[in-house]
Amino acid sequence: MNSLFNSIRRIDFRRGPQRILGGIAGGIAHRFNINVWIARLLVLLSFLLPVLGVLLYVIVWIVTPWRDGSIPLERLLTNRPPAH
Repeated sequence: MNSLFNSIRRIDFRRGPQRILGGIAGGIAHRFNINVWIARLLVLLSFLLPVLGVLLYVIVWIVTPWRDGSIPLERLLTNRPPAH
């Protein structure tokens, strides 16, 4: 299981520094060097897709590392407290 989480970390996609909820749109904006509000609009538009948009967002949220490299799903499965 560690190899899965390490490979996720190697993708070099992190939650963005400009977070409102989970930081996914901020991470997209940071990664692709676009305005964070454009990324937020794209994420909101994806919610118009029946079930798929919200489901995809939840999946991305649980596997996207925080800025410190910790992954929510990994913490959940290993019962590790969040890193500070």
